[in-house]
Amino acid sequence: MILIESVLGNIKDSPWHEKSHAAQVDSLILEQWEAPKNRLRKASEGGLELAIALPRDQHMRDGDVLYHDEEKNIIVVARIALKDVLVIELQGLEGLSPQEILSTCFELGHGLGNQHWPAVIKGTTVYVPLSVDQKVMASVMRTHAFQHVKTHFAPGEEIAAKLDANEVRLLFAGADATPHHHHQGAHSHGHEPGQDHGHSHDHGHSHSHSHEHSHSHSHEHGHDHEHDHDGHSHRH
Repeated sequence: MILIESVLGNIKDSPWHEKSHAAQVDSLILEQWEAPKNRLRKASEGGLELAIALPRDQHMRDGDVLYHDEEKNIIVVARIALKDVLVIELQGLEGLSPQEILSTCFELGHGLGNQHWPAVIKGTTVYVPLSVDQKVMASVMRTHAFQHVKTHFAPGEEIAAKLDANEVRLLFAGADATPHHHHQGAHSHGHEPGQDHGHSHDHGHSHSHSHEHSHSHSHEHGHDHEHDHDGHSHRH
């Protein structure tokens, strides 16, 4: 297992770009939901087992050089393909009354929450990762017909560059095929450095999402305990 505690650079940078011509470039393929993680264990395409343990304020970007074996002349590079992001501009609300602003924001939050779409607010802009087909997301927004709100799609890499590491995690970590599926009751958890246990849960959940991508969970547990006190049997 190779421990990665810092990014060495990016393959697009001149020094690493030149080194890559004479080296064996091994790729660590990361799904969109894996890219924002600063704790991750995964094998490269060449079979190298990597344990990613970056500082909390850092996350991996496409082309980041994670490992360089000078003796074997191997360079391991992170390969990430972030999907597009739905960008919702709220600048048009600034000229409205407080009541109109509140009403529009409530309707927008309700609409996104109904779709279980994670979202992040940055200033007067709301970012929603592409979790379904782009045409479907566009259709949903047209159906709601939010007034004074403008929307468009932008490349994930472009949006990630505008956000800090925590915001990137909030935006992309729950975007698509994550171990946490909203439509399933079973949860599986991938191992990360410092976590040597695996477990699964089978609970019913209800989810509500705010713009900051917060979750509330309700769990229902059935309890079946039988106690015998002084000849009396009690069943709960």
